[in-house]
Amino acid sequence: MNKILETDRLILRELTNTDSPFIYELLNSPGWLQYIGNRNINSDEDAQKYIINGPIKSYESNGYGLWLVSLKTDNSPIGLCGILKRDALDAPDIGFAFLDAFMDKGYAVEIAKAVLDFANHTLKLKIILGITALNNTKSIKLLEKIGLKYIENIDYNGELLKLYKITF
Repeated sequence: MNKILETDRLILRELTNTDSPFIYELLNSPGWLQYIGNRNINSDEDAQKYIINGPIKSYESNGYGLWLVSLKTDNSPIGLCGILKRDALDAPDIGFAFLDAFMDKGYAVEIAKAVLDFANHTLKLKIILGITALNNTKSIKLLEKIGLKYIENIDYNGELLKLYKITF
């Protein structure tokens, strides 16, 4: 397990192929499908390909990516949080998604704050963006709660999204 960091209640670590059942569940959850979109993860094999071609490739190329969030108490995976480098954005952005059962418990704020601190102090990134669907009120509140400021609405690959930014 390649641990990135831990908080009072959570552990953040790199994804591995053994996380494919969790990835299958998360990427097919109602919230993911509604706000992030269908990634066509229809089998364990699809989930493994997603992990290899997404997060693991990003770790190797950028030194960061989406990491797995798990509970310290029993190591249960509950979500993803991390830093992404998207070609269509001028700076890296923070990404996050959690299973419905673990929303509204403060986990997202706890880990997102820690990820921003890690991005600033360890990765030495000076700007972090955030993007979210116009109607994703939970993500909007989270981005604002962790200190990102609304900049403008942008066209991101044909979809209108809210753009947020924090500068360290």
